[in-house]
Amino acid sequence: MQVPPPAPGPALITVVESDGCHYCADAVDALARLAAAFPLRVRTVDALSEPGRELMRRHRAAMSPLVLLDDTFFSSGRLPRRKLEKALAARYGQRHG
Repeated sequence: MQVPPPAPGPALITVVESDGCHYCADAVDALARLAAAFPLRVRTVDALSEPGRELMRRHRAAMSPLVLLDDTFFSSGRLPRRKLEKALAARYGQRHG
């Protein structure tokens, strides 16, 4: 996984989610907590919508949620929180410990 280079402004996190998906709800909750520590802009997309189906196909996501960090594949399925925290810390030049 490549972390996008530091960029001005908040990180864009895209979550492609499905109805009744517990991992999806968990990811959105985790992102809300991370937004307290990092500047984030979270966008949710329904996996059954045309844009959602296209993102799932393009990134070959086996399951929801598909999570993109600045339009780059980050994860599919349960959100790896520590991995995301480390990626965000690196993006913003913060120490993660």
